[in-house]
Amino acid sequence: MQTLRTDVAIIGAGTAGLSAYRAAKAEGASAIIIEGGAYGTTCARVGCMPSKLLIAAAEAAHAVSLAPRFGVLPHGMEIDGKAVMARVRSERDRFVGFVVDGVHALPEADRLVGHARFIDDGLLQVGEHTRLHAKSVVIATGSTPVVPDALSGLGERLIVNDDVFAWQDLPRSVAVVGSGVIGLELGQALARLGVRVTLYGGSHGSVGPLTDPKLIDEAHRLFGEELHFETQGRVVSATRTDEGVTLRYARADGTHSESTFDYVLAAAGRRPDVANLGLANTSLELDAHGVPRFAADTLQAGTAPVFMAGDANGVFPVLHEAADEGRAAGRNAARFPHVEPVARRAPLAIVFGDPQIAMIGKHHRELTQGTFVTGAVSFEDQGRSRVMLKNHGLGHVYVDRATRRFVGAEWLGPAAEHIGHLLAWSLQMGLSVDDMLAMPFYHPVVEEGLRTALRDAASQLDRKG
Repeated sequence: MQTLRTDVAIIGAGTAGLSAYRAAKAEGASAIIIEGGAYGTTCARVGCMPSKLLIAAAEAAHAVSLAPRFGVLPHGMEIDGKAVMARVRSERDRFVGFVVDGVHALPEADRLVGHARFIDDGLLQVGEHTRLHAKSVVIATGSTPVVPDALSGLGERLIVNDDVFAWQDLPRSVAVVGSGVIGLELGQALARLGVRVTLYGGSHGSVGPLTDPKLIDEAHRLFGEELHFETQGRVVSATRTDEGVTLRYARADGTHSESTFDYVLAAAGRRPDVANLGLANTSLELDAHGVPRFAADTLQAGTAPVFMAGDANGVFPVLHEAADEGRAAGRNAARFPHVEPVARRAPLAIVFGDPQIAMIGKHHRELTQGTFVTGAVSFEDQGRSRVMLKNHGLGHVYVDRATRRFVGAEWLGPAAEHIGHLLAWSLQMGLSVDDMLAMPFYHPVVEEGLRTALRDAASQLDRKG
């Protein structure tokens, strides 16, 4: 058993943890980064990148299925599940390799491998080999999938998104429990690759991150046209059988459905992965879920020299926010007790389904009725979208009545990943709807749909002015 001392200890070598380490070192502090599992960020290993690899394969298959509508008659399509998953794993491993190389490039003395837990406020036990005294600690342990109680006892028939990317072949059927980001992306991708999929929504009937009722209704319709989508209800039971898992679902209208699948994918969200950190041994105040209470602006847990960064805090579980939070947490940990707020960017989140979803700035449910107008566009007859046979979806922009400033948007449509960036940049620059309409819009492009929504908002303001 060795004993070490450092200014800053970072628990977790993911996106937030690595950013925290580099920031602390840049401040001149000594820092040690601790990883209890395999190196490689959530994004690279089981998140953003492998999911996009699966989605890319699904898009290729979908493009072939659409070809006859363009007058292009393919001779036939065969989906080789083993080849699909081989590419997913190979490219995933390549991305992970870049991350691992970056970690190994750090000084060996600054890296510890082993599970970390608190002995007391400033003392960590790492594996069975090290005790580490730290003046400050950054908790950047990421998140872990939530598995509903109704799915317990299914053994290897129960999977989470982490497991999907280890498959050697595609299964015949999957029940996807949860219609959030992970459920939408993986459920649609698997369906397009020939897997029989049923997507089971929760009791609130939500779809991804959407909060605008009109967009939720449209998402129910569009995704329901492509795969079996049980939009609102709850899983009553899931039972192992000789054929796989029989899942019974109680719909919100009082009816039930029952079907059998090879696997059940739990996609009911993720929660901060802090359960095994020994936080009960500290003086930190914990919430009902065992997560330290912390200030969202500084990431500091109470008055302690402990900072929560990335998915471990559950504030904005996306990569660029995790990197920003890691930098802020590492800097604050190194400078403690002098701490500063995180420099937040305009909120932006994207779901890579088809149609894509983009959430920018204030969400619909966060706005006060009467203080804003909603500019809308339907993509059904939007020129470029119709040319590409991607003419489905609905976009809403929200504009403040008093200032005419753009404050947020919820977007369900083609090229939402790109339109979302334009809107996030506009929000961060504090632009008004008039400023945005003064920008160039080429023809014919999908962005003309954004102009339609902005014009709609401006005309409402002008009428009411």
